[in-house]
Amino acid sequence: MKGLCFLGFMFVGGLLVLAVVCGILVMVVKMMRGGLATGDGTDKSEETRMIQEIYQGLSRMEERVDALETILMERQKKEL
Repeated sequence: MKGLCFLGFMFVGGLLVLAVVCGILVMVVKMMRGGLATGDGTDKSEETRMIQEIYQGLSRMEERVDALETILMERQKKEL
């Protein structure tokens, strides 16, 4: 049961990393094709700020998942 829990956390962590990488790639492709916003500079700056906030939030979430995985691995080592 504990091994299954560990695998679950590893799977979720992997999905989070994959989602962050895919999101970044999509943003880069959109920016190369002509920008993310179609308007004046304020629209672009607002959109840029929102994207940066999302990226920072996802980075913090990834760090928390990594910390949880570390805690689980330490618990498993203590139980063995």
